[in-house]
Amino acid sequence: MEYWDLIIIGAGPAGLTAGIYGARSGLKTLILEEKIPGGAAAESPLIENYPCFPGISGRELVDKMLEHCKKSGAEIHELENVAGLDVRGEKKIVKTNKKLYGASAVIIASGCSHGELGVPGEKKFRGRGVSYCAICDGAFFKGKKVIVVGGGNSAATSALYLSNLASNVKLIHRRNQLRAEEALVKNLREKKVEFLWNTDLKEIKGEGTVKSAVLYDNKKGEIKEVKVDGIFIQVSEVPNSQFAKKAGISTDKLGYVVVDERQRTSINGVYAAGDVTTCPIKQIGTAVGQAIIAATEAFGYIKRPYYYKG
Repeated sequence: MEYWDLIIIGAGPAGLTAGIYGARSGLKTLILEEKIPGGAAAESPLIENYPCFPGISGRELVDKMLEHCKKSGAEIHELENVAGLDVRGEKKIVKTNKKLYGASAVIIASGCSHGELGVPGEKKFRGRGVSYCAICDGAFFKGKKVIVVGGGNSAATSALYLSNLASNVKLIHRRNQLRAEEALVKNLREKKVEFLWNTDLKEIKGEGTVKSAVLYDNKKGEIKEVKVDGIFIQVSEVPNSQFAKKAGISTDKLGYVVVDERQRTSINGVYAAGDVTTCPIKQIGTAVGQAIIAATEAFGYIKRPYYYKG
């Protein structure tokens, strides 16, 4: 069994930041990532609210973080999925699909996955007109008609990105205003994105690929069917915390890992940062801040410097 001072689960902005701070503090640091580094942030077509970068793609930003993390000395294992944890003892055990690891402390930075609407046709046409990532699949819809479902920043940035590719972009939201930042809403209007307020997506239809969407106006009580080639769903997030919950780490009713102001979880020596936590603001900036605290706390827990108060 390989032994490390610090194991970080997840290589999104939180995990990579924790890796930078962990390695720079002298901890032998390993980051485990089930996919490729970047997390959900890498899927963002454009980020305009991260300091020093008034406009940068998510992929470019996380690639800079990844390079910094590697230069700091953290080791990153991608395509390695965490299957289980045993963290109640002083030595923490992390089991993956490839190996068994031991660590003095663990930071959970596993982020969230895309939520599904659960409407008829969604699963059937996933990858055949239904997508959860505009930057991944937008090129397939050049010159075509698309719908974006959602009301937050992710939905707004996806609609903006698609407006440069698709012939027509409709943004539907179940309420009469977006949660997205006003700057994004202004850009949407400038790009002639069509807003469909008080609208729910009820069904996705097609023959082999998506052909139409059944929409419900929840204010007027009217149903209509519109022709469309692609549907991008940006409505909710599901925390990747199942392994943590099974290990006895406290989560809230939605599955987010409960942390205190020092990013400590309910188990000593286990910390959490980023979108997987109960922090109500899911932003790259908050994930980075949480990760700095988590890594600093993990260092204190492991090395017990004179100023550390466990």
